[in-house]
This record gives sequence, structure tokens and C-alpha cells, in this order.
Amino acid sequence: MAGERLTQQDRRQIAAGLRDGLTYAAIARRIGRPTSTVTREVMRNGGPNGYHADRAHRAGTHQARRRKSTPPASSPGRADLGGRDPRIVNAVAAHSTELFVRTGLPRMMARVLAALLTTDSGSLTAAELVHRLQVSPASVSKAVGYLETIEIIRRERDLHRRAERYVVDDDVWFQAIMASALIDTEIATACRAAAQRLGATTPAGKRLENMSQFLHRVSDDLARSAKHWRKVYATHPATEPEDEVSPH
Repeated sequence: MAGERLTQQDRRQIAAGLRDGLTYAAIARRIGRPTSTVTREVMRNGGPNGYHADRAHRAGTHQARRRKSTPPASSPGRADLGGRDPRIVNAVAAHSTELFVRTGLPRMMARVLAALLTTDSGSLTAAELVHRLQVSPASVSKAVGYLETIEIIRRERDLHRRAERYVVDDDVWFQAIMASALIDTEIATACRAAAQRLGATTPAGKRLENMSQFLHRVSDDLARSAKHWRKVYATHPATEPEDEVSPH
């Protein structure tokens, strides 16, 4: 009885009890329901002075029909887990987060990246990230902004939900390596310019020139290698010619 919905007769007895000045507990005992059920019923439908049994029954029946006809929404906390145990997914994401932090990525940014990587689609909305990570919308906004800046993720419009999704592509590590190689190339160029200004034959100039040559060679080799192995392992191989690989 306690787990069933209130009947019209139950509601009429509640109304009669209120008229008689009975407490919620006394009314609950009269109809064989928990006191909390009676309390919620009365407060949801006008309070002790405005409760009407028939009106409350119509409202309760309407709400029950709406719940029955509306399909349950998927939980953002389980978004795109592919039926996996959330505890396993969370453990993988936590371990990935720690590794990303060790590479120098700020923790919040690392958590967002790990969450995206451990979903089958590689994409989540801001609301899903907030729910899954149990953090504020502001924290998610700051993290995705940072990851967009370093070109680790991108955003796209979800037309069905009128929301933006944050996406990590399958070749995220290729993108990260190419971005790193580009930065190293810029540093190398700056080192060469600095060596010239300080004097190429001075100790400082020689040191900077050596740094420039080293970074240029390593960044070039890294970019070429990334291009090659991307073609070998990528689901959708790159189509650009392999000789166009240098980031500078």
C-alpha cells in the first residue's frame, strides 16, 4: 500500500482529516501511508488551508501520465560509456588525468581531456562535463577554453540539443605533437635571432645558436615522424603529401 499512488478516496480522507484538525501523522495512520507522503501531498496542492481532494487528484493523475509518457533522459554522468561499468571508466579517466598532469597539463584541463577520451564519441556537452566531473560550469568553461587554445579539442554545434559539444578527435596526439613542434620551431628561430644580436662568436651566442639548430632539427624530425605514423595508424589516413611535413 505504502508504495502505491494515492487514490481519490485517500485524498478525500486527507481533506476530511485536515478539516477535523488532525496532524499529518494522524491522517497518515488513518489511510495507511507514510507521514512524508501526506505532507508532500498537502504542500504540493495548496497547503492545509487550500487543499481540495478532487483538484489534487486531477493534478496527481496528470503528473503520473506525463511521467509515463515521457521517455527517461539519459544521465549525463553515464554519457556515451557504451554500457561499461562507470567505476571502470572513472578509474581509467583518473589514471589518465594523473599522467596528463605529469606532462604539465593543469589538473582541471587534464580531467576534461580524460573525460572526453573515455567516451566512445569523444564528445560531451558542457552540462555533461559538469555532471560527470562534479565541478562548476565556470571550471569547465575555463578548462575547455584552455584546451581549445592549444588545439587539443574543438567545439561543434549540437543541432538536436541546441548546445555546444566539445570534441576530441581520434588524432589528438598528432595535433598535440604538431603544435609542440611548431612552438619549438618558434623558439629555435628566436634563439637564432638572439645569437646574432649577442654575437655569434660569444659564449652566449654560440649557446643560443646550438639550441636553435638542435630545436630546428628535432622539431622537423618529430613532425615528419608524426605525419608518417599518422598515415600508418589513423582510421582515416591523412591525404596531404608526406614531403609537406615541416612545421617551419
